[in-house]
Amino acid sequence: MINRPQEDKKAELEIRNLRLSFGGVVAVKDVDLSVHTGELTAVIGPNGAGKTSLLNCITGFYRPQQGSIVFNGRDITHLHTHQLVGIGIGRTFQNIELFPGMTVLANLTLARHIHCRYSFLHSCLFTPSVREEEIRHRRILEEIIRKQTVGSLPYGMMKRVELGRALALEPRLLILDEPFAGMNLEEKEDMVRFLLELNGRWGLTMVLVEHDMSIVMSISRHVMVLNFGEKLGEGAPADISANPEVIKAYLGDAQSLE
Repeated sequence: MINRPQEDKKAELEIRNLRLSFGGVVAVKDVDLSVHTGELTAVIGPNGAGKTSLLNCITGFYRPQQGSIVFNGRDITHLHTHQLVGIGIGRTFQNIELFPGMTVLANLTLARHIHCRYSFLHSCLFTPSVREEEIRHRRILEEIIRKQTVGSLPYGMMKRVELGRALALEPRLLILDEPFAGMNLEEKEDMVRFLLELNGRWGLTMVLVEHDMSIVMSISRHVMVLNFGEKLGEGAPADISANPEVIKAYLGDAQSLE
């Protein structure tokens, strides 16, 4: 992946007054959120709080009935998923969405199609320009490649492959839905180091949904808390971990989240 210079800390993603309902059930209720360039923002909350529903609105899987989502100054509220990928929004999923019978390389290569400049005819002829572009795509994938079928990999490595596929899109904004779910301690530590490198050295803007509070509080710069679809709190990790309303929503008493 090409390193990007750090930009001014402007709001890269702006969500305003967002509401999503399924029949009489309100999944996201009047939510506001600003995510700044190069910032790692975590969205937390109990099960059923509306976290994944919010991510699905950002990435085009759900269409909100109210509110707006603006990415780099462009209203993307009603864009389709493939259009959002094309403008720089990548995503991983809560449940692994890979092709288990294909190799890691093949899974990652699928994500490169949006960057292909040659036509179908040129690909069939495999002209010099096509060869040069294929070499360029391979170089970008070399950092994260393993020539095994995905189905034969350990669970933690499959989660890394899914993250790698999202990175192969060269996103400006990376949406992560529970990337640590199902991992053991060693796998979580490896993933933490990798995400911190992406955020720090590559300057990648990220929105993270995660249940492991020790991870959230150690790597996030900004945290928003949802509960029953509504924003319960927002701020720096230290402020959120000491917020009595947040603690009550998680634990039902005055214990610390840390």
